[in-house]
Amino acid sequence: MSGTSGHAFRQFVVKTHSRCNLACTYCYVYEGPDRSWRSRPASVPPEVLDRTATRIAEHARDHGLEDVSLVLHGGEPLLAGAGTLARFTALVRERVPAHCTVHAVVQTNATLLTPRRVAVLADAGIRIGVSLDGGLAAHNARRVDHAGRPSWPAASRGALLVAARAPEAYLGVLTVVDATLDPVETYESLLELRPPAVDFLLPHGNWSAPPPHWAGGRHGEWLCAAFDRWWAAGRRETRVRLFEECVALLLGLPSATESLGLAPFDAVVVETDGSIEQVDSLKSAYDGAARTGLTVLRHSFDEALRHPAVAARQAGAASLCEQCRACPLLAVCGGGQYAHRYRSGHGFRNPSVYCADLQRFIRHVAARLAADATDATDATDAADAADGAAAGREGGPP
Repeated sequence: MSGTSGHAFRQFVVKTHSRCNLACTYCYVYEGPDRSWRSRPASVPPEVLDRTATRIAEHARDHGLEDVSLVLHGGEPLLAGAGTLARFTALVRERVPAHCTVHAVVQTNATLLTPRRVAVLADAGIRIGVSLDGGLAAHNARRVDHAGRPSWPAASRGALLVAARAPEAYLGVLTVVDATLDPVETYESLLELRPPAVDFLLPHGNWSAPPPHWAGGRHGEWLCAAFDRWWAAGRRETRVRLFEECVALLLGLPSATESLGLAPFDAVVVETDGSIEQVDSLKSAYDGAARTGLTVLRHSFDEALRHPAVAARQAGAASLCEQCRACPLLAVCGGGQYAHRYRSGHGFRNPSVYCADLQRFIRHVAARLAADATDATDATDAADAADGAAAGREGGPP
């Protein structure tokens, strides 16, 4: 067995298409500082998919992995065709060891979903995650196509199509927090799309390029309000990954999210030209931040594990700045998302740009847990939320 299985990659994000049919005005990939997508093929060539399947199988075998997550991504991955995604997923499952389960997910803007495509994906055992900014047309005003037309009619139709036709394949909705929107309205609007789970992400930004509407801890307050609405409903309407992970960490359970906790990060990206890269969020920092110089055509994923930047992300508290290591919330916060720590001239060894927001949110959740722990029923619900986080950590978006 090569390497250390505890630090192996377990989430493989494969770019099946490097272009998108939308032109969201805030997109950190196409509107951000990294321009590498311009020189890459639009669709991933068959030889890259073939080699990627082999590399994933090698890594699973060499590290004795019992399961891996295969995240089909873009751009907009459905531009590559639902059949291509199904065939590639089947190829990976065919090549991994018999004891290894492949949890496959496609992360889509949902505008290209049709009954036939949903059926193809569901029949292939591929779960469908939908990216939206909320559950109302007004929430998605910045998600437009290249002609400036709104994406909401097609996107909402696609999400509801999955809910109606293939609920077993519906992974949920990923939403980037917009601090100018009402958090309760945003959460409740998403429920109308009947998602089994919601993933709230903080917008990408850093100390040199702060996120929008950043001042005053507005994102932390937003998360607290949304958490209270979710918690008060008994946590039964839908799972919210960030909230469940925070509860789990506060109860001493491990976390598997990039946003919280100190668990070694286990995701790697394969671009359409076969380049092995770190996760896309790093592209919000500077041009080339995600680059490793490796490719599946010539290198193994174990070689990527040994890359200095990847090793730094897997070093836990040792990779954090002194301020983070001394913080009493370290085990829960984990320093926040890696890309959010960047400061030009100082690298990533800084607190998260969302440090104040994360402290506000984590302390708020801890206070709710402490207050409710006096009620045996609420204590059981807290444990249920933590169990949900532990049981639902497959195939989440990077």
